[in-house]
Amino acid sequence: MDAATLTYDTLRFGEFEDFPETSEPVWVLGKQSNALTEKDEILSDITSRLWFTYRKNFQAIGGTGPMSDTGWGCMLRCGQMILAEALLRRHLGREWRWVRGQQPKEEYMSILNAFIDKKDSYYSIHQIAQMGVGEGKSIGQWYGPNTVAQVLKKLAVFDTWSRLAVHVAMDNTVIIEEIKRLCMPWLDFERGGCADPLEMNGYMEGACAMALEDTAVWRPLVLLIPLRLGLSDINGAYIETLKQCFMMPQSLGVIGGKPNSAHYFIGFVEDDFDDWCAHIRKLSCCRGGLPMFELVDSQPSHLINTEAINLTPDFSDSDRLERFFDSEDEEFEILSL
Repeated sequence: MDAATLTYDTLRFGEFEDFPETSEPVWVLGKQSNALTEKDEILSDITSRLWFTYRKNFQAIGGTGPMSDTGWGCMLRCGQMILAEALLRRHLGREWRWVRGQQPKEEYMSILNAFIDKKDSYYSIHQIAQMGVGEGKSIGQWYGPNTVAQVLKKLAVFDTWSRLAVHVAMDNTVIIEEIKRLCMPWLDFERGGCADPLEMNGYMEGACAMALEDTAVWRPLVLLIPLRLGLSDINGAYIETLKQCFMMPQSLGVIGGKPNSAHYFIGFVEDDFDDWCAHIRKLSCCRGGLPMFELVDSQPSHLINTEAINLTPDFSDSDRLERFFDSEDEEFEILSL
């Protein structure tokens, strides 16, 4: 992927070790910033998002179930984070910031209480796990992004304070009429009554979300779009479009993953690799310094293109190493940057 995606846990609490020094714009949930001149503002923005992760020693789910979600609750926690972002946007606005040491607003505390790990919180791990049984997932089983989306849609019905209309767009298609029926159920549509928001189901491997504002005649909408953007990795054809989603002011981010691994993506940096190349070229120009490796724009003619060599299917990875590296190479340690 040619962009450095930003996940909440990589930048939390002032940890900027992996943040590139680049003049290219940084996009976080629809907000553009400059990494060179607005790093403090980016950090403030990131740390104002709610972070949920594995917990232990909470109330037993279902009374006799697990007391920890370690190993199976990663996507459930990502679902909590993307919905928490929707609630922050709904009650506090996009420009709201958490400040250490300041008395938090009442709305902020109400949002936090909705995610506490106990059975009577609207969006607790207990509620998500138990509601998932109706989606064919046993308590303690890993969820995919679509299952999380379906469960959050059901749970949002009980949150009368937020009045969110959660819609899951199936088959890669957003149908405007369905959304209007959900957000304006009091209007009379030609095709009949309002569709039941609890009767949709399906399976995909990722979900992006958008938030549309509340008005007097429109319930605030959380639109979840489950997508499969690749088999094991993101298909490169989707990257530019995915990056554009992070630029939209309505963006709530993207959740995705695979069994025992899940991430909540909130933005990206352009030209991270180009910036790295520029730094390497500067190092090569330093006086008295011995370059550790060479950086070139294309393959020199004197080097063997190992990718172009036709190896028989019987060769294993170790066979490839023996073919292309001398035995002396085993005495050296290869470090990745």
